[in-house]
Amino acid sequence: MLHHVYTANLSTKYNFSISHYFPLPDQRLYHSCLIALPAPPTGFLTQRSLSHLAVTMLFRGITAHRISKTVTLYLNETASPKPSAGPPQPLPQAQPMLMLPWLGSRPQAVAKYCEIYFRIGFDVLIVESEVSQFLWPRWGLDYGARVLDVLQSDRFVSRPLLVHAFSIGGYTFTQLLVHMSHDTQKYHSFTKRIKGHIYDSLVLGSLERMATGLSKNLFPRLESLVKRASILYFRAFKCHTVDYFNTGINVFRNNPVTALVFFCQNDTLCDPEVMEEIIAYWRKRGMEVTDRKWEESTHAGHLRRHPQEYLSTLETFLQSFSMVPLKAKM
Repeated sequence: MLHHVYTANLSTKYNFSISHYFPLPDQRLYHSCLIALPAPPTGFLTQRSLSHLAVTMLFRGITAHRISKTVTLYLNETASPKPSAGPPQPLPQAQPMLMLPWLGSRPQAVAKYCEIYFRIGFDVLIVESEVSQFLWPRWGLDYGARVLDVLQSDRFVSRPLLVHAFSIGGYTFTQLLVHMSHDTQKYHSFTKRIKGHIYDSLVLGSLERMATGLSKNLFPRLESLVKRASILYFRAFKCHTVDYFNTGINVFRNNPVTALVFFCQNDTLCDPEVMEEIIAYWRKRGMEVTDRKWEESTHAGHLRRHPQEYLSTLETFLQSFSMVPLKAKM
């Protein structure tokens, strides 16, 4: 039986201790999961945090508001209409875009996606992910609860929401869905505010595929060893890891919102057959689903590899539920 799980698009630049990234309860280490490798550089998880300057210096009229270490709101002041003669009228608020980037994403790369939404008048709330939240899902759930608190604060509470999640960002968003499924009454109004999902390079597949993804991206020189250690880790702590992943995928499958899915046949972190099965299941349930699949592309890099097809598909999707059409191509 396949365990449908998520994994991360991780940086290959560093070699580090597997015990640092595989959190074990009460600091106990299974000898089979302990590999003596150099520790990561100090602040590894935060050194790639998206810089305010990377976005605000590229676009005039955009101001950044840091909510936490990994959550930043970019306000689009250019979306406000110019004042007109006559009595003052309340200004309409820009629609917020919840963007969850891939792990290790560079600010310049994420800025290209932000530009799309800035040009059509969106604010963008960027919620970053950390690998520890994936390797110990309880931390991911705690993080999801904090993000939900932000999205239900006064700044957002009455505004419709669009979601754009990449790679491990889809896993992080699923943690929000898990909380929402556990207390449907509390999150009823929030659920109604979500108008559509855009999923780019979701990570899906078997436990072995997940371990392969971890080993190739974390420790390419020790791929075979780390793959075996990864499988041992997740099996040893199945109730703290794999069981959480399976709960998440079940909630994700049963989330009835209009969706756009980008994926490709050659993505080692996404099983295209699993993705197609989920899309078929959604359509069978009456969901409106648009998908764009390429035979060859790059994980979380479809915009760079196929810009015209990516943007035209996105524009059509936004138009399908009365979103403002794109004003410019990238």
